Amino acid sequence: MIAKAGLELLVVDDDPAIRDALRAVLEHAGHSVAEAENGDRALEVLGGRRVDAVLLDLAMPGMDGLDALTKIREIAPDTGVIVVSGEATIANAIKAGQRGAFDFIEKPPDRERLLDVVSQAAQITQLRRSMPGDGETDLGIVGASPAMAALIENMRRIAPSQGRVLITGENGSGKELVAHAIHRLSRRAAGPFVKINCAAIPKDLVESELFGYERGAFTGAIQSKKGRLELADQGTLFLDEVGDLVLEAQAKLLRAIETGEIERVGGTRTLTFDVRIVAATNKDLASAVEADTFREDLYYRLNVLPIHVPPLREHAPDVVPLAEHFLERFCNTEGKPLKRLSDEASALLREYHWPGNVRELRNLMERAAILVDRDAICAEDLAPWLESGTPREDAVGLRGEIERRESDAIRKALEAANWNVTQAAAGLGIDRTNLHRKMRKYGIARR
Repeated sequence: MIAKAGLELLVVDDDPAIRDALRAVLEHAGHSVAEAENGDRALEVLGGRRVDAVLLDLAMPGMDGLDALTKIREIAPDTGVIVVSGEATIANAIKAGQRGAFDFIEKPPDRERLLDVVSQAAQITQLRRSMPGDGETDLGIVGASPAMAALIENMRRIAPSQGRVLITGENGSGKELVAHAIHRLSRRAAGPFVKINCAAIPKDLVESELFGYERGAFTGAIQSKKGRLELADQGTLFLDEVGDLVLEAQAKLLRAIETGEIERVGGTRTLTFDVRIVAATNKDLASAVEADTFREDLYYRLNVLPIHVPPLREHAPDVVPLAEHFLERFCNTEGKPLKRLSDEASALLREYHWPGNVRELRNLMERAAILVDRDAICAEDLAPWLESGTPREDAVGLRGEIERRESDAIRKALEAANWNVTQAAAGLGIDRTNLHRKMRKYGIARR
């Protein structure tokens, strides 16, 4: 991807030859380039103008690049900063990332990579500036990582079209949120958004849910009912978990898509509809086609415009902003004082693997908002609620350390109380049921 022309950029480097070389590449691509020979001058420039991205050297006299990066993030927190350095060590890359750098490029930079990273950083800058205070975009999606920026860009391209959309992604990754956003950005936004969960409807009722039924069509049909395709006319029909649709219903859905016509169950009248179909699945439909559990012709009808929603572990920079967003929302909803995440809690969330994706994070923050009484939520509050097994001696990271400390504290309390669980729980300041749960979690038993 080549950077779009017309960006406002700032190059910070003490070497005039490097500044000239970067300026030549960037201006040739159509960008406007300001220069600064050191960190202090860079801060002066940023104090007087908004730029889309900063290209920053590390080794500079006076204020070094890492200190300059920290101050740039303070005065221009929305602006993407790309470190361009001849000191391309892993340690420097980690330090730059910890201080908020968007990316790290080794000198001399490859032209195509440089323009690509500049374009991505500028997209992040513009996305951050478009967000309201809680970090939520006009699409209802929180996240400013490269993965989410790419997803949002894809959604904006696809939404205005009339083409059918197939959204793929793991459970809990936010597929329904994407479907809603596509509808809101489409030319059908004034029409209805109708959802049907193909996995939640008994197979003998799928047809009547999709196409509706006439009075007397079957036992219990005491009056006629419109199906989801009728209800979604002039709008969007969202087929959630379409991979679970039974084969018989797949054939009838395919015919409806091809003809734009349906008949209600028990009816003889042909009805027409104008609906955009957005489908979603956590299954590999291509493999399902090979296994003869999903119709190939229906797959190609639905998979006109594909969108993949990345799992949360693939856009880890969004974890803490998402957590803070959910925490604020649930504190307000539950009438609780606003809580904040401690630095250790944030670190724990960043290193967790999130098997339940955004849904798991949302549930965790709802639990914390309701059950944690302090203003600051600590790592120790969250660790017991995260998916875990017995702590291992080789476990690494903050979470492993917390689990080992908690396990050791529980064992010592039990030994001091001569394995009287009630007394040990009182000494630990937790209830007896909670202590039993933690003992099972860590495999603690009297030897």
